[in-house]
Amino acid sequence: MFYSISLYISLAIFIGGLIYKIATWLSYTIGVDSKDIPTSKRLSSALKGIIVTIFSAKILTLIKIGVLDVLLQRKVLTEDTFRWVTHILIYGAFMLLLLMHALDTFITSAIASNYSATLNPFLFLRNLFGALVIIGICMALYRRFILKPPRLHTNPMDIYAILLIAIIMVSGIVLEGTKIGSYSLYKNMVTDYAGIEEGEEEFTALTAFWVDTFGTISPDIKAPFKDEILKQGKELHEMSCSGCHSQPQWAFIGYPIARALKGVAGGLDKAGVHTMLWYLHFLACFIGLAYLPFSKFLHILTSPVSLLANSIMDKNTSDPANIATRQALELDACTHCGACTARCSVGIITEERDNVNILPSEKIQSIKGMVAKKQTDERERRLILEGTYLCTNCHRCTDVCPSGINLEDLWVTVREDMLKADSPEFSVLSPLSFYRGLMRETIPPGDYTRPLLKAREAIAAPCDLMKVPDTVVTLTPANKDLQDSLLLSDQAATFSACFGCQTCTNACPVVAAYENPKDILGMLPHQIMYAAGLGIKDLAFGSQMLWDCLTCYQCQEQCPQGVHVTDVLYELKNLAIQNVARTGEALSG
Repeated sequence: MFYSISLYISLAIFIGGLIYKIATWLSYTIGVDSKDIPTSKRLSSALKGIIVTIFSAKILTLIKIGVLDVLLQRKVLTEDTFRWVTHILIYGAFMLLLLMHALDTFITSAIASNYSATLNPFLFLRNLFGALVIIGICMALYRRFILKPPRLHTNPMDIYAILLIAIIMVSGIVLEGTKIGSYSLYKNMVTDYAGIEEGEEEFTALTAFWVDTFGTISPDIKAPFKDEILKQGKELHEMSCSGCHSQPQWAFIGYPIARALKGVAGGLDKAGVHTMLWYLHFLACFIGLAYLPFSKFLHILTSPVSLLANSIMDKNTSDPANIATRQALELDACTHCGACTARCSVGIITEERDNVNILPSEKIQSIKGMVAKKQTDERERRLILEGTYLCTNCHRCTDVCPSGINLEDLWVTVREDMLKADSPEFSVLSPLSFYRGLMRETIPPGDYTRPLLKAREAIAAPCDLMKVPDTVVTLTPANKDLQDSLLLSDQAATFSACFGCQTCTNACPVVAAYENPKDILGMLPHQIMYAAGLGIKDLAFGSQMLWDCLTCYQCQEQCPQGVHVTDVLYELKNLAIQNVARTGEALSG
């Protein structure tokens, strides 16, 4: 009764959780493109896409990916053999245990009419699969806590996953060991199936055989036994028990445990330890089943779907509704394995920047919480945005992801969504915004320029000169209010060698792009060098040229005086941003 009620409750929670998750995939919005797509449209597009794919040539691609990437985990094998073996041992052996043992009533019994959990080959296979899972768990622990791959983070969900599997496996194996030696279980079995009562001569003979051969611990019947008693017990066993019981030595893990517990087996049996272990084992299984849709274990279902979906979908040709649904699902497909983080080209920055969101495997966890509308303060939001901006779009994370998640597209989508906030984002003014410039055609014009304007407005705010553009200012050191020493590096300090030949301006491709560059850019490169030489940094900060610089180094390469023009422009940008930060601190103070 307990087993059935617990199973049905767990199944109900599991199904309810899965339905909830599917609903979130159809409703969560990631990026501006998905906000105007209703859930009904996403559901109908998903169903249509599934049907069309099944009856098209794409089904062959799905079969190929299903075998190579879902079952054989090709990507993991290519990247890390040790992790592949670990994953195959845990995932493969655990799934075989689930199908053969946990679902034996529905699967194994239907295949083998004489099935019994204590009969070979099922007894041996159960121990074999259990041993493989335990080996896999030990390898996972060794990798995470001994090898400690670079930048690999372990969060509570990872610990929970390993701990729950370990509890299921260890409780099951120890349960088997205590059952092998349990006299009360043996006595009930003989009474129920052989019809022999305790105290009868036949019961004594059969018990002697089981004590001698099967490891049962009897409180009264002890070895050594006479040959004729063992012979009689063997005959009774073959008549009543052999059809359901193979020798327990085939349980090559459970039997040694039974022998190790031989001295205390009687006390454990009287205390009902095997019953407590049974409850622990099945409760752990049922809790794992019920919590699966809300835990890391969900990737058992979502990772294969992500791999299959990404193998046949393309952002340029697929239905935008299906792209939105796929990206929402991908957040739950992450296994937090750290493969993307290990290959991240900017991951080393975390040694200087205290921001785990720079690492892909951690960034996706933060994005998942943000999309789910969990509380995210401004500081957390900016850390996530910094993580998406420092990404160089090298595609390495996407290439190695064993779940097939298109991480690069996810970062771009999230970044553009976050840039719609009102707070200025200075990263759009840095060379690391280069990829965003390449993607300009895919971004609505207003959305592309908005963060640029916001950042420039924030930079202009502390500068009174820039608030009144018609003001005439004498460019001499007499302007003490505007003059300030520029603390630049040795390379950038070379602006003092400029004598105004205008070679930098003539070599600049940005200047060459306009008929009237001064009207558009404000100050030209050689004029910015003037302003830097006079210490009038506000003029430089207000120049569009400073922010439109491509950092192509043409000016610097052509300068006859050896002025590091590009380095000057780059450090002036940083000074401008620092000026905003100082002003903000002063105002808040």
